Amino acid sequence: MRTSDFEYDLPPHLIAQTPLEPRDSARLLVVNRASGALDHRIFRDLPDILRPGDLLVANDSRVLPARLLGRRAQSGGAVEALLLHMVEPDEWIALVRPGRRVRPGEVLTFEGGLRAEVLEQLDGGERRLRLHAAEGTTLEAIHRAGRVPLPPYIHAPLSDPERYQTIYARAEGSVAAPTAGLHFTLDLLERLAARGIHLRRVTLHVGAGTFKPVQGDDIAAHRMHAEWATIDHATAHELRDARSKGRRIVAVGTTAVRVLETAALRGAIAPFSGWTDLFITPGFQFRAVDALITNFHLPRSTLLMLVSAFGGKPLIDQAYARAIASGYRFYSFGDAMLIE
Repeated sequence: MRTSDFEYDLPPHLIAQTPLEPRDSARLLVVNRASGALDHRIFRDLPDILRPGDLLVANDSRVLPARLLGRRAQSGGAVEALLLHMVEPDEWIALVRPGRRVRPGEVLTFEGGLRAEVLEQLDGGERRLRLHAAEGTTLEAIHRAGRVPLPPYIHAPLSDPERYQTIYARAEGSVAAPTAGLHFTLDLLERLAARGIHLRRVTLHVGAGTFKPVQGDDIAAHRMHAEWATIDHATAHELRDARSKGRRIVAVGTTAVRVLETAALRGAIAPFSGWTDLFITPGFQFRAVDALITNFHLPRSTLLMLVSAFGGKPLIDQAYARAIASGYRFYSFGDAMLIE
């Protein structure tokens, strides 16, 4: 397949700029892979749609306030750094703008007593930075200086940064939220549990590559960005046991899919901790995931390719066309799909 096969036209007014309140009031398009049926529901209906015994698996990564605005100490020019991931204590890989001007040896200063020494120039505007805090830890300084890095298609200011976090987020390290999980509330999780549908957590720290469309038209030539993922022994054991008893594993979001399918590449779901660059496209053999809750994704994105692999491209194309015609809200703060 070609990258151009994953193009579609979206009216700009359907790109959600703000989250809905309450969280679980988003619309939910239920896509049945067996029958091809498309059903319009509300996210809070989930306990009545899923089956008792289903096991939800969600990404518990928390978004780091990774966008830093500051100055170049020597010239005084404005600079922006997006922290991508830590490679050593106090050393980070960051996307720096203006990338061509910031050279190794320079010092960048930010609010909250945070400064960064540029250690190395990398490809694509990335730099290796050593952070220094005037007081406390560098992580504390990042929280004083940093801002939540919203996706580039969101132009409205976010009044409450917690609305770009899931309610179960705990493992800090992402530069973007695992957005399918933004629809859950404590009340919804309690109602799901009362139906015998419980939530288990894995971790994948979402990188900046999640915003990037696939370049070039040859999908096979695309190099997937790597992200740090973890599934612990207890969770892997419970998921294997669930599958052996015929219970469905329902992934909450594409990031949870990538963790689970990475853990199951050799067959049964196994504990895993490390980098994954798993690129899921149509034709992929799913070994772990039985159903998927996901938002609507950008054209030409690896996320849309994953969803098309899971749901079948013709059916997903039909679902997206139906969602657009029905006025669904798209992308991070938009509505959701359940593909089962």
